[in-house]
Amino acid sequence: MAHIIVDQDRCTGCGICVKICSSGIINPAAETHLPHVPEDNISRCLYCGHCEAFCPSQALILNLRPDEKVTLPADAGTISPEDLAFYIKKRRSVRHFTREPVPKEKILEVLDIARYAASGTNGQPVEWLVVHDPEKVRKIAGLTIEWMRSLLNTPHPMSSYVPMLISAWEQGYDVICRGAPHLLFAHIPEKNPVAPVDAIIALTHFDIAAPAFGIGTCWAGFVAAAAMYYEPLQKELGLPAGRKCAYAMMFGNPQYKIYGIPRRKPLEVMWQ
Repeated sequence: MAHIIVDQDRCTGCGICVKICSSGIINPAAETHLPHVPEDNISRCLYCGHCEAFCPSQALILNLRPDEKVTLPADAGTISPEDLAFYIKKRRSVRHFTREPVPKEKILEVLDIARYAASGTNGQPVEWLVVHDPEKVRKIAGLTIEWMRSLLNTPHPMSSYVPMLISAWEQGYDVICRGAPHLLFAHIPEKNPVAPVDAIIALTHFDIAAPAFGIGTCWAGFVAAAAMYYEPLQKELGLPAGRKCAYAMMFGNPQYKIYGIPRRKPLEVMWQ
């Protein structure tokens, strides 16, 4: 079975697929044959899809679930630099949410975008746990507070910081999840050294895409730390064996709209 499927009526023999291939495994077209991947090279394929994505005549498709191929309309996804700048600068960490849940279908739409995030050697090691039940989110926040209590009077860097968080929690303020109705966990293989970075990249895709769907997000650092070290919380999450939490994000429908863009530190750049 051919590793890449090439339409001979469309292929111009331009050679871009050969040049763009990250693994250098595609043999160029010649008078007697179209571009192809020799059998001995197939094992080196990263399945990144560069060959088909950069083909100007769309003559080539990687033979990986070819029935799911989606045609890219002309100019689809084109965003002006100005619009993109405003969209990114307008993004805020949301800490006030309505009680209305985000529909699961909408969450899946955003996660479907996030799965296209870059990953080392296109390994795509990131999988997701969505805690959709607000009561379970509250339970996870409580377990995070339990973990913080275990840090009191220890050499842990957060030891002097957690008392005020614990105090606020005991007074009824959710300083952990900020009343968010949902939590998102990116989880990865325990023994993959580059997967933690892949997870942050994927979560960033979710973070950036979410506002376009009306969803507000905030990085849940306290929960992420507890999930990494506190066994009762790990048991509560119930991740598959051999996988661990890379980081967490709270999200929901924002209670307030955004009307402006605050200042940031001046840009610092070194050139060499």
